[in-house]
Amino acid sequence: MKHLLFSLTLMSFVPLAAQAGDWCYQSQFSCDHQCNTPNKWNHANSDCGGRYQSPINVVTRKTLVDERLTPFKFSNYQQIFRGLIKNNGHSVQVGVPHLSTVSGGGLTTSYKAVQFHLHWGLNGGPGSEHTIDGEQYPMELHIVHMKHHYTDLTTALADPEGVAVLGFFYEKSNSANRKYDPIISSLRSIKASNGNTSLPPVSLAQLLPTEHNLTSYYRYKGSLTTPGCTESVVWTLFESPIPLSSEQLRVFSDLKFHNGNAMVDTFRPVQPLNGRQVFRSGASVLLASTAVLVAALASALGLFQHD
Repeated sequence: MKHLLFSLTLMSFVPLAAQAGDWCYQSQFSCDHQCNTPNKWNHANSDCGGRYQSPINVVTRKTLVDERLTPFKFSNYQQIFRGLIKNNGHSVQVGVPHLSTVSGGGLTTSYKAVQFHLHWGLNGGPGSEHTIDGEQYPMELHIVHMKHHYTDLTTALADPEGVAVLGFFYEKSNSANRKYDPIISSLRSIKASNGNTSLPPVSLAQLLPTEHNLTSYYRYKGSLTTPGCTESVVWTLFESPIPLSSEQLRVFSDLKFHNGNAMVDTFRPVQPLNGRQVFRSGASVLLASTAVLVAALASALGLFQHD
C-alpha cells in the first residue's frame, strides 16, 4: 500500500514539469543551452508574470502579528518511509506517501504531504529562495502539501489555497547534522540528471528543527517558485534554521543539470510583494510577555496594594 501511495505521489507531480516549457535557472544558461532564465519564465508559462509570485523578501518590521497563527499540529511526521530520491534536472526531490499531515497554524483545513525538494547556492554560498531582511541563507527546504481531500497536485493547484508549502532555511554549522546522513549519502548516486536511487528509511520529522522551534513563522499567499508559477500556495516560512556542516552543503553542488552544468544557484530571485501583507506568529507569546512586564513594573512602582 505504501508503495502504491508513493507511486501516486510521483505521478501527481509530473504534469507540473511537463507543462512548464523550456525554463532554466541562470546558472544553466549557456551558448549551447539557450533557455528561458527566471526573468523570462513568463515566456515558458504566462502565470509566472502574475502579481502574487514567490519567493519574496520578508521585511520583518513590516510584518503584522496574526493571533490565528497558532502552533501547527504535525501528524505522522514521525512515520518512517522508504522512497526514491531523484535528480529531476532542476533540484533534488523526494516523493512522500500521503500519510503525514499538517493542520492548525492558521490553515483552514488539514493538508497532506506530497513531496519535498531543496534549493541551494554554490558550495554552501547564498542559495535560499526566500530572504529575511535581505539575508539569503545557504539552502531552503520546501515540504509541499495539498488539501487532504485532493488526490493529485494538479487538481489542488486549481484551488486558490489548495497547496500549503512549509519552508525551512539552513545555516552553516561546525559539525555535521547526522539526521541528514541518509539524504547526503544518497546524493552521490544521483549526480546525473534524472538519476534516482532508493532513499534509506527516513521521516519528515528528522529533517526539521526541534519541535519547540516551530512556533515562530511567517505567513503569506504566493505561488510555486518554478513554472507554472501557479498562485495557489499558502506559504509558511519558519524562523529557526536547520544546521548543516559546510561539507554537507557542498555535496549538493556536485549534482548536474540535464545539460551537464553544475547544479548550483537553484533559486528564483525574490519577487515584488505588490501590496501583499506578510503576517507573523507569536501573538499569544507577545501578549504573555507584555503581561509579565506590566506586572513587574507595577510591582516595582508599588502599585499593588498588600493586605
